Amino acid sequence: MRSGDKAAVSALRTALAALDNAEAVSVAGVEPRGLALEQSPVGAGATEVARRELSEQDMAGIVRAEAAERLDAATQLTAPAQAQRVARLRAEADVLLRFLDGPGAA
Repeated sequence: MRSGDKAAVSALRTALAALDNAEAVSVAGVEPRGLALEQSPVGAGATEVARRELSEQDMAGIVRAEAAERLDAATQLTAPAQAQRVARLRAEADVLLRFLDGPGAA
């Protein structure tokens, strides 16, 4: 990363954001309640909920999906003027796939 590999930095940042979003707790089916001020929870962490824990397979699937999304976008860009963007998308996908191949590959 010190060499300034922008494709790697971009790919890893978005993959980390996707993993972070996947750990978020779903609010589907939860009806928002309005509490009177005196009934509101107080104190540090009073309204916090534990985040979901992802398995290794879940994390690998998310990273694979991020790589696949980039490769799909690269195949859809056909104009010669977008060749640089295509190369960057493929480089980002390559970075993500190398991390999935194992510790020696990265």
